[in-house]
Amino acid sequence: MTENNGENDKEELKKFASKLNIGISTAKQLWSAGYKRFEQIATLTVKELVEKLGLNKTFSGKIISKARKICNMGFISADILYDRRIKIDKITTGSIQLDNLLGGGVETGSITEFYGAFKSGKTQLAHQLAVNVQLSKDVGGLEGNALYIDSEGTFRPERIVSMAIAMHLDPGQALKNIKVARAYNSEHQIELVNDAEEIINNSNIRLLIIDSISTHFRAEYIGNESIKSRQQNLNKHLHQLERIADINNCAVIITNQVIDDPSVIMGDPIKAVGGNIIAHICQTRVYLRVIRGDQRLARLIDSPVLPEGEAVFRLTNDGIVDIN
Repeated sequence: MTENNGENDKEELKKFASKLNIGISTAKQLWSAGYKRFEQIATLTVKELVEKLGLNKTFSGKIISKARKICNMGFISADILYDRRIKIDKITTGSIQLDNLLGGGVETGSITEFYGAFKSGKTQLAHQLAVNVQLSKDVGGLEGNALYIDSEGTFRPERIVSMAIAMHLDPGQALKNIKVARAYNSEHQIELVNDAEEIINNSNIRLLIIDSISTHFRAEYIGNESIKSRQQNLNKHLHQLERIADINNCAVIITNQVIDDPSVIMGDPIKAVGGNIIAHICQTRVYLRVIRGDQRLARLIDSPVLPEGEAVFRLTNDGIVDIN
């Protein structure tokens, strides 16, 4: 069995090298770095490949260019893109009203941001989605697993258990299907996202969660003189997440903190941390706030296809549910 697997790997490596028109040693380097799929290589920059493998710029450029041709990453007609879009998968939130607001649930292939103040339901929603992605497709799941990057120390396995039981899942198996990592600083968080790509290649991962995206960046980059560096690093981090979502057809969920905007005189002064960097990259943005008791309001702030709107849901011991 082991010998057969070894022979199969050798044959796959040869085919991989042949298609990219590179030697076996370079192919091994790519595989060792976690780049076993042409889509992964095609979405790299020359600078990234040079830094990862130590190859020269010209050779790196040729490898990337070849991978892009293999993946047909040039112009395509809009009808083909439309066919792809209507096949996008959705994960239920557990609330019909919230699902309707999101056009059927949280979609794969893009980044969805949920931002709001303390106790607005961001982390609860992240836990719920980590459970719901495991559901069968006929009830709004993707029969997949989740990666959860916890930057605030708020992941609670016992919460997964209670939600899984409410969704009629085996709680022990639900816990095994979620891989969790605690991010201790922004560099560690970025490193974990890099590691996530390798895990996604070898597992049935359909959801990647970062709760929250801005905690460490906000704490480590202090003062006006550090804003430029913070935004540059955050921008690169988000583009990596966008790439993972797109080439792996998985949903990426980020939660985000908020600040008061003193320039707002009329209306809600709350805005998400990260400014235009996050606003431009996240395809769907939802603002969460407390109404009263266990009731929460979700307001769709931005979407490339959905109209602005609102939905109300409840946070209960069983998880996220609709208002009765």
